Amino acid sequence: MISGGVSFYLLVLAIKTLPLGTAYAVWTGMGAVGVAALGIILFKESADLYRLLSITLVIAGIIGLKLTDSH
Repeated sequence: MISGGVSFYLLVLAIKTLPLGTAYAVWTGMGAVGVAALGIILFKESADLYRLLSITLVIAGIIGLKLTDSH
């Protein structure tokens, strides 16, 4: 509950300096990467090549959005 509130507060802060679409994409993308990483670490979910490559592509997309930000 607290971490969700903190996460949303950080999204609000990000929207002050980033376009809404970029901020939301970064917020959701990092959430997806975090959940996938925790699944691998805590719940011994598969860490096969395709899964790790997919996580890497999400991170690359987040970086690309930030680098192309016009602010």
